[in-house]
Amino acid sequence: MSAARPILGLLAWIFLAGGIVFQFLVILSGLETDPENQIYFLQTTLNGVPHNGFPSPIRWTYLRLCGVENGLNGNCLPTVADPPFSPVNNFGTTQGLPDTFSQHENYWYYLSRIGWAFYLVALFFAVVAVSLGLLAFCTRLGAYLSSSFTFLAVGMQAVAASLMTAWVVQGHRAFANSGQEVSYGVKAIAFTWSAFAAWSIATILFCVGGAVGKSNKYDDGKKGGLFARKRSTRSRGSFRDAESGRRVKDEYE
Repeated sequence: MSAARPILGLLAWIFLAGGIVFQFLVILSGLETDPENQIYFLQTTLNGVPHNGFPSPIRWTYLRLCGVENGLNGNCLPTVADPPFSPVNNFGTTQGLPDTFSQHENYWYYLSRIGWAFYLVALFFAVVAVSLGLLAFCTRLGAYLSSSFTFLAVGMQAVAASLMTAWVVQGHRAFANSGQEVSYGVKAIAFTWSAFAAWSIATILFCVGGAVGKSNKYDDGKKGGLFARKRSTRSRGSFRDAESGRRVKDEYE
């Protein structure tokens, strides 16, 4: 076993576990406990929009919509499964909202909801990979299996991060153009893409760990055997030629 494999496996496992921590921080955003109360995707004021009991400014987190208290998530609404970013649906009104939210309501609804689902799928593959990653310390098969599941996590996370970035940036622009005070949730965005980066690095390290120390003895044996057969054939041929020569000589004598 190559000495480099356990080191690469350990580094890959650390990056993989770090990405899982980032993912959990994002998925648990909306809880009013530290540090989750610092994480949100988008914040905006609701000037001219009937609040209907909603706080202003308001924040979209993974678990629920929250107000702002001392710069942190607070006065949050009840937790629901994957609350969509769909202001018309969220607030139950079109008054005071940018036209894009009422004209393309389904677009905003499904853009965020599908993204939330991919967060969970990516996390599932990452958790499976981190369990298999322990095998990567000592076996090539474990390294390749871990890299496969980590690669799936990377793909799912790429979709989740892309969809999230799309609705956050476009939603920010729409609210800003309507005169609202809007801000990005930098930590949620950074943690999402950091998980993607960490899992990408882990995938590469797992693959390299599986490749290093690969034994070439089999290949060398095949080559040696081939040459040996060739040498053996030539030897047998030379022996036959010598025998034939002696018989011809005997006949002439």
